[in-house]
Amino acid sequence: MNTENPDIISAKRTIDKEIEALRMMEDELSENLTQALDLMQKIKGRVIVTGMGKSGHVGSKIAATLASTGTPSFFVHPGEASHGDLGMLTNDDCVIAISNSGETKELSDIILYCKRYGIPLIAMTKNVNSTLGQAGDILLKLPDDGEACPLGLAPTSSTTATMVLGDILAVRLLERKGFTKTDFKQRHPGGKLGSFLKKVADLMHKGDEMPLVHEDTPMQDALLVMTSKMLGCVGVIDKEGNLVGIFTDGDLRRCLGPDILTKTAQDVMTRNPKTISADVLAVEALNTMNTTGKGITQLFVLQEGKPIGIIHMHDCLRAGVM
Repeated sequence: MNTENPDIISAKRTIDKEIEALRMMEDELSENLTQALDLMQKIKGRVIVTGMGKSGHVGSKIAATLASTGTPSFFVHPGEASHGDLGMLTNDDCVIAISNSGETKELSDIILYCKRYGIPLIAMTKNVNSTLGQAGDILLKLPDDGEACPLGLAPTSSTTATMVLGDILAVRLLERKGFTKTDFKQRHPGGKLGSFLKKVADLMHKGDEMPLVHEDTPMQDALLVMTSKMLGCVGVIDKEGNLVGIFTDGDLRRCLGPDILTKTAQDVMTRNPKTISADVLAVEALNTMNTTGKGITQLFVLQEGKPIGIIHMHDCLRAGVM
């Protein structure tokens, strides 16, 4: 007897149905996709996304994803478009209009406006012969495989497919444009993504904030520098300014003795310390500190062997890098 939880059965059925729709869309991909990408890449203006109801919700997400990955884009609600927002469209733009059936009447004014002013129209619909399907300069076909909803009414598989098609466009445009992590960071300065994409250069202490002494510096002076900079260590440099060692407050506790003040920095330093580059992500610096097994809480930042900064674990944590 099948005793599987009916909720799990329903969940699996929904997943299978939506995967089936995506597989169908995969099989139906055509050169129209390349034409749409060529158009979106070459326009001087923005990609305007529009749609009604659930298609509109998905369209808003598609526009946001495009904008965040290097393709200027925004969403225009069809109802608002008919009451003045058509003025947001210019001849330098292109429009992606989304309608599963292709017969969404609220899209008619946008379609007519595109035709009147020669604004390229990309149609996303399952119905090639629909009003939208016929009006589009380029058709991106959605799968016609029904919905995961057992009533066949609630947009489920269709909205998933539309979302994925939007992601296909955004990802491929990102690849075509050579969009980098740095570009992505510039568009996501806040929140978790912003903190995750911060680089060591964004957080490191520079210049006079660095605790540095020369090899022959007496320990009394080295300890004063370490204490005043409050980073829990002092870096040791040679005559050419290259970093040759590090001495931390942990090292001080381990070698504390009556003769400590008779020594110089090079007598007690740890040679060849772990270091990092300025252009590395801060999360990688934090990972280096956490995985060395030696309780490292700071890393000097080097350029051609010379220290240009220092990053502390607390700097990463304060910035939300985890």
